[in-house]
Amino acid sequence: MKIATFNVNSLRKRLPIVLQWLERHQPDVLCLQETKVQDSEFPLTALATSGYEITFRGMKAYNGVAILSRTKPEAISYGFDDGGEREEARLLRVVIQGIPIINTYVPQGFEIDSPKYQYKLGWYDRLRKHFETHLSPKEPAIWCGDMNVAPRPIDVHSPEKHLKHVCYHEDARNAYGKTVAWGFEDVFCRLYPDRQQFTFFDYRAPSALAANKGWRIDHILATPPLAQRCRRVDVDLEPRRATDPSDHTVLWAEFST
Repeated sequence: MKIATFNVNSLRKRLPIVLQWLERHQPDVLCLQETKVQDSEFPLTALATSGYEITFRGMKAYNGVAILSRTKPEAISYGFDDGGEREEARLLRVVIQGIPIINTYVPQGFEIDSPKYQYKLGWYDRLRKHFETHLSPKEPAIWCGDMNVAPRPIDVHSPEKHLKHVCYHEDARNAYGKTVAWGFEDVFCRLYPDRQQFTFFDYRAPSALAANKGWRIDHILATPPLAQRCRRVDVDLEPRRATDPSDHTVLWAEFST
C-alpha cells in the first residue's frame, strides 16, 4: 500500500497539482487536509476523472478533509463521537483493505496565550481517547495528516527562535507525543532518524523553499504491526515548486503487504 498526505490549502485552487500527482505517482490512498470547500461545492466531478473513490467532509472557507482511495472504503466515520464538538471537517476515518486510516487536520492554535491554543492541546487529548476507543496498537492502523506540530528540534529551522510558536511550544510537542505514545510510530523517523526534511514552507518567506527553511509538521504514523512493514517514505517537493502551490507539500510512504 502506498499512502500519501497533503495539506492542499484550498482544494479547488490546487486541483491541477493534485490530479497531476495522482496520475504520476498512483498512490493507493491520498489524504487531503484544509480543503476549504463546503460539501455542496466539492469538486467531485473533476476528481472523479482520476478513477479514485472520494470521501470528504468540509465547510466553507476553512478546514476540510478528504480521502481518495483506489478501492471503496469498507467503513467511514467523521469527527469525534465523545459528546463534545464533532469536528467533522478535521477528522475523517476510513477502513481500506481492512486497515483503519485516520486523516486529521489538527488545529493550528494561533498564539500560545489564546483559547485556540488550549483548544489545540485538548484536541490532542480527545484524539488519544478516540484511538483508545476505536483502535488497538496491536492491529494495523495508520494516522496521517497535518498535525501542526514539529516534534523535534531537527523538524524546524532555527528551533531556538520558535520556542513560543504554537507548532513547536513544549506543551504542543508534549500533547502530540502523548497521543503518539498511545501506540503509533512515525515512519519517517523510523527509516530516517537523523534526516532533516521539511513538509511546510511559509508563504511569508518567499525564499523559504530555496533556503530550506521550513517545518516538518505533516506526518504519517502507523501502529507497530504496520510500521515494521514500512519500506519507503519520502517528501516530494515538486508540488511546492508548482505554479500557485500550497504552502505544504506531499509526504508519502509505502508498506509491504
